[in-house]
Amino acid sequence: MTEPLRVALAGIGTVGAGVVRLLEENGALIARRSGRPIEIVAVSARDRSKDRGVDLSRYTWVDDTAALATLDGVDVVVELIGGADGPALTLARNSISAGRAFVTANKAMIAHHGIELASAAEARSVALKYEAAVAGGIPVIKGLREGTAANELSRVYGILNGTCNYILTTMEGEGGGDFADVLAEAQALGYAEADPSFDIDGVDAAHKLSILASLAFGTVIDFESVAITGIRHVIAADIAEAKALGYRIRLVGVSETRGDGLFQRVHPHLVPLSHPLAHVSGSLNAVVAEGNFVGRLLFEGRGAGDGPTASAVVADLIDIARGEYSSAFAMPVAALIQRPAADAGERSGKCYLRFTVQDRPGVLAEIAAAMRDSNVSIESLIQRGAMPDGSVIVAIVTHAGPERCISDALERLRGSTSLIGQPMLMHILGD
Repeated sequence: MTEPLRVALAGIGTVGAGVVRLLEENGALIARRSGRPIEIVAVSARDRSKDRGVDLSRYTWVDDTAALATLDGVDVVVELIGGADGPALTLARNSISAGRAFVTANKAMIAHHGIELASAAEARSVALKYEAAVAGGIPVIKGLREGTAANELSRVYGILNGTCNYILTTMEGEGGGDFADVLAEAQALGYAEADPSFDIDGVDAAHKLSILASLAFGTVIDFESVAITGIRHVIAADIAEAKALGYRIRLVGVSETRGDGLFQRVHPHLVPLSHPLAHVSGSLNAVVAEGNFVGRLLFEGRGAGDGPTASAVVADLIDIARGEYSSAFAMPVAALIQRPAADAGERSGKCYLRFTVQDRPGVLAEIAAAMRDSNVSIESLIQRGAMPDGSVIVAIVTHAGPERCISDALERLRGSTSLIGQPMLMHILGD
């Protein structure tokens, strides 16, 4: 019988336990598909006594997680600890240095250190796999790295964070409520962390977007150049206005190549009802890739959870068991291009602007003047009645135009005594 692929597993949380269950339940099928059994031989986590709902007694327990990198009788190390640095990064570096294949679900580590790790993996001729780092069980990494390999991709974008999508789609439902209330509900249901900042402020989605951009365009990962705006300031009135205008609000990560460089942005968008992303609901994720021969591809499914994420981890293990050691970023690291960040101001599109203003004469004229002086053309302007606190909501949709003009108009209005708080800007997703 062919020798099994021997796995050391670091981190036995929700996903780690899911990997154990999946290998136990589908072990025979996985062995047939990979040509050899895949067996966990060692595990490590912080608390040995914790009940994780799976039997770990058959595996060697290692208290020092870092020791998994050089443990005898191990072919591949799986890291499910999390964090861009610290123990996860140390384990990754040491495992690859020791000649072990490495599998991770850690999008932050790949976004910050993926190029370094890929270079080390190439030097040692070992696999670096991270399908589970982006969009959970959706095979988007494999889809971009292999399925679209013959295409020149011009744009990759999508809904990359299930927590944000759950909040926004709940807000747009019957009696949806405001952001803070829905966030609290999501936390109570376990859809949002106790500290949800990485999710609701767009950082998690930005990590994933920077990885997708590298795969799609053959560029060095550049997380630092991703412009990030989360959903923290989306209010119920925005949801209502979007609905009235024929849109739904989604947090969308967009990456595309242009003549002046690489554009990357995570931002709340108004998505037309005619677009498939408008119909991605709950905690689902979806990624759209546009290629010059394949056209538009849509990947959609569950972006988190023990089952989908464990499925992606084990899919990587199956590749390794088969001896499929493709380049981590679809081409050797030396072939990746360092592209400058594109100037967002030269991008053209339609925008939604929401102002909360004092209910007094002259306010609309002040806003309209700022738009006129910045060469922003207004397609529609809606003013709603006074809110309970006496303020008024003014919503504007612009005609398509350079984004620098919108930025200039908002700068002209900065510090205006007519405005209450900061305006809310959301781009309108084009076809």
